[in-house]
Amino acid sequence: MSPFQELLACPRCDAKPLIQMTDSLSCKSCKNEFPLLDGIPFLFPEPSSSLGQWRERLHRVIVQYERDAEAIQEELKQPKLLEPTRQRLEHLAKSYTEQVEKLREVLSPIDITEMRANFETYMAVQTRLPQRQGLTTYYANMHRDWCWGEEENQLAAQQVISAIGDETPAKILVLGSGGSRLAYDIHQQCKPEMTVALDINPLLLLSAKRIMEGEKVELFEFPIAAKNINQQAVLRELCAPGIVNDGFHFILGDALHAPFAPGAFDLVITPWLLDIIPEDLRSFVPRINRLLSMGGRWINFGSLSFVQEKFSACYNLEEVALIASESGFQQFASSEVEMPYMQSPLSRHGRVESVITTSSRKHKKAAKPKRHTMLPDWIVKGVKPVPLLKLFQTQSMATRIHAFIMGLVDGNRSVKDMAMILEQQRLMPKEEAEPAIRSFLTKMYEENLRPPNF
Repeated sequence: MSPFQELLACPRCDAKPLIQMTDSLSCKSCKNEFPLLDGIPFLFPEPSSSLGQWRERLHRVIVQYERDAEAIQEELKQPKLLEPTRQRLEHLAKSYTEQVEKLREVLSPIDITEMRANFETYMAVQTRLPQRQGLTTYYANMHRDWCWGEEENQLAAQQVISAIGDETPAKILVLGSGGSRLAYDIHQQCKPEMTVALDINPLLLLSAKRIMEGEKVELFEFPIAAKNINQQAVLRELCAPGIVNDGFHFILGDALHAPFAPGAFDLVITPWLLDIIPEDLRSFVPRINRLLSMGGRWINFGSLSFVQEKFSACYNLEEVALIASESGFQQFASSEVEMPYMQSPLSRHGRVESVITTSSRKHKKAAKPKRHTMLPDWIVKGVKPVPLLKLFQTQSMATRIHAFIMGLVDGNRSVKDMAMILEQQRLMPKEEAEPAIRSFLTKMYEENLRPPNF
C-alpha cells in the first residue's frame, strides 16, 4: 500500500484501509465503491449520488450554452443591428458552441452520454450539492491560477509560506484547493513528502491535474466586463510553470466528510474556505483538528466574509481566534495584506482584497463533532418514505395555486381576467388575487431572465 493510500479512510464510515481495485477504491467495512476519475479518487460518502449530481450539473451547463447560442442566433435575425453588435454576437455564439466541446473533453471522465432529459426537467429538479458551489462557480479562478494571475498567485504563496516559516511539514493537506495553483506553489517551493489537494468540484480538479502533468488545457474566458468586442470571449491556454514535483495527489471529496485517517497531516491549509462552508465554524474547526497530528499546524488564507443563515455564525477575526482556542489550537497569529483579486487583463472588473492569513498549532484533541448531514437520508438514499412535513403541505397548496395560474395563461387573458377567475373559483378575492398573480408572474419572468448558477 502506498503512503498516500495509508492516509485515506472511508468518508462514509471512517474505516480504513481502502482497498485498491482496478478502477476504484473499496471499503470492506461498509462495502462502498469509490470510482477513480482520471486516477483521482472520488471520495464522497454517497459516491453514486454525488457523481450523478455532478453529471446532471454538467449536462445543464452544456444545455445552457447550447440554448444561449440558439438565442443569440435568433437575435442576429433582428433588422438594423449595429455592425459591432452583430460581430460581438456572432463571436459569442461561436465561442459558446466551441466551449461545449472543450468542457466535454476536459470532463470526459464524467460520462453524460446516457442523460437525455430536457432542460426544463433539470431546472425543475434542482440538485442539492452546496447551492453556492456550482460546476462553474469558480470557473474564472482557473484562468487566474493558470493563465493571467501570476502577481496574485505569487502574493498568495508568499503569505502562506511566510506563515509556515522555517518548518518543513512532511504531509500537507489543502482543503478546498479550487484551481489548485496555491497547492501547486506550496508543493513546489516547500518540497514536502506529500501534498494532497481536495476539492468538491470535478471541473477544477480534472483540469488542474492535466495542467500540472504538463498538458495545456484550452478553455474560453468570458470576462465580466470585456474591454472590447474581441475580448467578449477569448480562448485561453491554461498551463503550469512546470510539471509538478512527485508526491502531489488530488482527491474529489467534501471537506465536511474529509476522507482521511485522524492525525494524517502535519499541516492543513484552508484557502478561501472557512466563510463558504455550509456549517457553523464551531463544528468545522474540530474537523480540521482531527486531521492534524499533535503539534501540527493549521493555516487559513483568504477572506472572512461569512455567508450563513444565522447572524450568530457570521464570525469576525476575534471570534475565529476564540473558536480555534476552544477547538484545541493555540499560538493563534494573524496578518493582513491588501492584494489584487481576480483582475483579468481582459476585463474592467477587478478587486483589491484585504486578505487575512492566520496560523495556529494543535496542542490537544477537540471533541469529535457530529457527522455532518446536509440532507436527510430519505432524500439522499431515496429508500425511506418521504415525511409529510408541514412545509410540504404548505408548498403543495401554493404549487396547486401556481399551477392553476399557469393554466390560465393562454395568450389572451389579462392579469385582471385571471384574478376574476380565481375569485369565481373561490380561491381568493380578486382584490387579493390581482397583486398575488402579478407578483407570481413577475418572479417567473425575472427568474427566466437571470442566468442560472451551474
